[in-house]
Amino acid sequence: MFVIDANTNSITALTRKTFAELGFKERAHLQEWIAGNPDSLGEKLLIIQKEFSDFSETNERLDLLALDKEGNLVIIENKLDDSGKDVTWQALKYASYCSTLTKEEIRTIFQKYLEVNSNGKSAIDVLSEFYDDADYSEINLNQRMTQRIILIAANFRKEVTSTVLWLMNFNIQMQCFKATPYELNNQHFLTLDQIIPTKDAQDYVISMTNKAQEEYKTEEEVKNRHKIRLEFWAVLLREIKGKSTLFQNSNPVKDHWLVAGGTNIAGLSYQFVITMTGASVLMNFGRSSTEENKTLFDALYAKKDALESKFGNVLNWERLADKKSSKISFSLPSVNYFNKEEWPQIIDFLILNINKLESATREYMPVLKKSLTNSDVDTNE
Repeated sequence: MFVIDANTNSITALTRKTFAELGFKERAHLQEWIAGNPDSLGEKLLIIQKEFSDFSETNERLDLLALDKEGNLVIIENKLDDSGKDVTWQALKYASYCSTLTKEEIRTIFQKYLEVNSNGKSAIDVLSEFYDDADYSEINLNQRMTQRIILIAANFRKEVTSTVLWLMNFNIQMQCFKATPYELNNQHFLTLDQIIPTKDAQDYVISMTNKAQEEYKTEEEVKNRHKIRLEFWAVLLREIKGKSTLFQNSNPVKDHWLVAGGTNIAGLSYQFVITMTGASVLMNFGRSSTEENKTLFDALYAKKDALESKFGNVLNWERLADKKSSKISFSLPSVNYFNKEEWPQIIDFLILNINKLESATREYMPVLKKSLTNSDVDTNE
């Protein structure tokens, strides 16, 4: 860092010092500087307590406790010339302790701070002013797991920076500020530089962390869905044994559909489908030729009234002109296979109606085969 002398058009280097060399202490000096000017950390923060120790069953105390403009608690830990190797663990403990603080507990903590440091101002009034004159009843504080951590030191050990960077991958909001004291002509200067994440890259780092968390969450949800589907199909296939001519040789799968043959026409299959909003039985026209699928569908649709009469319900006919496949189906809405208590209802529905669908369509298989006689393809499975 340099001082510019406009008169001589020159610069003079400031002498970098350590806090120890200058006789500055952590609590008496650095902590007071931050408490008196929290904006020095690059954002609007409201200090609500110093040396906070109101943790149950522990005598530990954090340096500074603050609120940001989003209503999140900010744990600020100050170290002087060396961060030490345990500051990350220390700050994480404090964040976990503070995670349970309610809005009223925060107000009480802040009121105690104001009694000592601001002549007993009203915490409610100061909070309202900080949050742009919002009514206190409408201010949300410390919602969910949104606690933030700020670490301040002249030098950070590698074990600290590597741990902070790793924790940020799990959406834990952490920042490291490098505090550097300087001296020139018996004057003292201080810089506070955000080094993790760097200020320029902060938005990018946060967005990438959120993206990584979203991808991780999605992967876990997919794994969970696969596990539940495998279990559901296993139960269904056990229940359907001896109750149908279909699915007797099928195995559980991770997909949300289960396919059976039984039509003696290649590409024409009976299927079960389960989603988080319903369950269906269907006949799927899935041959490699779009034209053949539409030919089969149209041939069966010509028997629609008689088929539905035998089935006992109105079916959903989907020719799907813009797609290769077609299908007819019957569905049970408003059920979710994720809820195991609904499994008996879903399974009973699927077994009952796949049998009805197979019985209603069986007599039309020769008609469907005949509709393909002009095609040079194998109609047998």
